[in-house]
Amino acid sequence: MSFREKLDSGKFIITAELSPPKGTDFKSMLEDAELIKDIVDAINVTDNQRAVMRMSPLAACSLLQNKGYETIMHLTCRDRNRLALQSELLGAYALGIRNILVMSGDHPVKGDHEGAKPVYDLDSVQLLGLIQELNRGFDLSGNRLEGHPDFCTGAVTNTELNEVSLIKLGKKIRMGASFIQTQAVFDADLFSSFVEKINQIKSKRIKILAGIIPLKSEKNALFLNKNIAGTKVPENLIDRMRKAKNPEALGIEIAVELINELHGICDGVHIMPVGNHGSTRKILEKAGIL
Repeated sequence: MSFREKLDSGKFIITAELSPPKGTDFKSMLEDAELIKDIVDAINVTDNQRAVMRMSPLAACSLLQNKGYETIMHLTCRDRNRLALQSELLGAYALGIRNILVMSGDHPVKGDHEGAKPVYDLDSVQLLGLIQELNRGFDLSGNRLEGHPDFCTGAVTNTELNEVSLIKLGKKIRMGASFIQTQAVFDADLFSSFVEKINQIKSKRIKILAGIIPLKSEKNALFLNKNIAGTKVPENLIDRMRKAKNPEALGIEIAVELINELHGICDGVHIMPVGNHGSTRKILEKAGIL
């Protein structure tokens, strides 16, 4: 069953995130994927996450799919104009990639290449519209394609929505997003309010996957609050991590608690570990999902 079919089936969806290697040696990426084999519905592959240069997600997705994994390729507006975005998408489909997660992308000033110029020719809403046109069989200028893709598309959002970001999220849904993956969730009550807001604006049924980051330490929690936009670790969780004799084990327990609280609110979870997926299977087993 494909990822799209799983979305439509009503099952509780599990996705997990991998970063491509910073170089040509992809052995560790495949080893990390092996840790979550048969327990996730699809593997997300990031696109120069936090503006740090890594291998192309198209290449990384192709390598993973050759090993039997279904992937969700991240695609940012930061690095490509509309010509390059369309070429990348057509190439991805030709290589068997069927799922795309659209986002703006962190500004290069946050990354490891000082002086890199951002593109942002299109924004994330326009990129979703571009994919709709490709799916219809036309490029963005209205030229007919010789064979066309049929992508399942998703969008990202944080869960604390002001009026402007709520309007933008509504546009993403109208532009064809079939699923939403959120930034990391650490408060189930706030997430429930977020879902209620979406229910008020959505024009169709859309799957919502809650982001889960298993905390490693108090320092890790403080780093997320300072550096990851849209992520807020509450003070009570930071305090628990500060007092823990084994912070990493507590981070696993907090992740399990959150999944249990979110299970009846969202359509699935998206696991984004700090480091590798060594704890992902344990978290899902403890949460009773596997």
